[in-house]
Amino acid sequence: MQLPIDFTGLGHVNTYALEDRRGVAIVDPGLPGKKSWESLEDRLSRAGIPLGRVHTVIITHSHPDHFGGAGLLAEMTGAAIVASHQFRTWWDPDEDWNERELEPADPSRTHLPGGTTSAEPLAHAIVGRTHTPDGKKVPPSPFGRPTPWGGKTEELPPERRAELERNLEEALRWFRVPCPSIRLRDNDPITLAEREWFGLYTPGHTNDHLCLFDPTEGVLLAGDHVLPTITPHISGMIEGDPLARYVESLDRIASFSGVKTVLPAHGQPFGDLPRRVEEIKRHHELRLARLAEISDSLGWATVQELSQQLFAPRAWGSMAESETYAHLEHERLRGRAERREVEGRLEYRITG
Repeated sequence: MQLPIDFTGLGHVNTYALEDRRGVAIVDPGLPGKKSWESLEDRLSRAGIPLGRVHTVIITHSHPDHFGGAGLLAEMTGAAIVASHQFRTWWDPDEDWNERELEPADPSRTHLPGGTTSAEPLAHAIVGRTHTPDGKKVPPSPFGRPTPWGGKTEELPPERRAELERNLEEALRWFRVPCPSIRLRDNDPITLAEREWFGLYTPGHTNDHLCLFDPTEGVLLAGDHVLPTITPHISGMIEGDPLARYVESLDRIASFSGVKTVLPAHGQPFGDLPRRVEEIKRHHELRLARLAEISDSLGWATVQELSQQLFAPRAWGSMAESETYAHLEHERLRGRAERREVEGRLEYRITG
């Protein structure tokens, strides 16, 4: 069921319904907002699925076109919320999920309702307030955060910030921060659509990405991990070497025997998973080679300078810089690039 999204140029997110005798589990129920919610209700209606039969909401990862509608859907239906053991949103408490010990997932708990929290802190963070009207501290906004390479992520334009301020009440109506009641670790089983699926921890696109694999029918719910025609963004905001982790995750799922159908979050379902994995890996190899050429021409250069040579002008900004940084750190950690800091900004030179 394709739901509309009005950012990133993708146009839609694929929402899936997995049916069993109790009702359905819904995967990635789109963005928050009236348009997306009405589209979800329409798609469910056309599929003959009453809203009250939704018993589980599955979130593949912490991008808003995937988790944005999950909290409200769980609140409206009493559904459980399922996500990776690493799942967190921009507005969760400042906890390190890498170090937090969690109980193993229990598939029998899928009937328990998921939790939500008020969206009020979210709205206040977006419009730049530090406290809610009742005095509660607002978590840091995802916009304008310092970056590891120097500078900040892109701020909301003043007109967009003003628009959100004007529509604060509506924003509160349509968004709830999802609080998973079931967190799947790698290889944890869960029963969906009368079959046993396995959670696959697949970091790289995000640090909390979850795929689900049904070995009985050979179906892989891939989220944004592997897409049929575009390559997922690799974020430099993830510590370590996110590109290496992404490639490792790709190789792992490509090694599974019996994958017949891949259900991506964007684009059409497809087969031949190993071929698509090799195409994506080749894309990143070519990007690394191009980055080396640019570095050879520029010498020492900032991430922003390198990104503006690597990406077309229409893509310039914090996402392009983030992916450039991820590739530069990958080369540095392999001993193929040098890094230095000049006036608070990192500069790189590829040597290999």
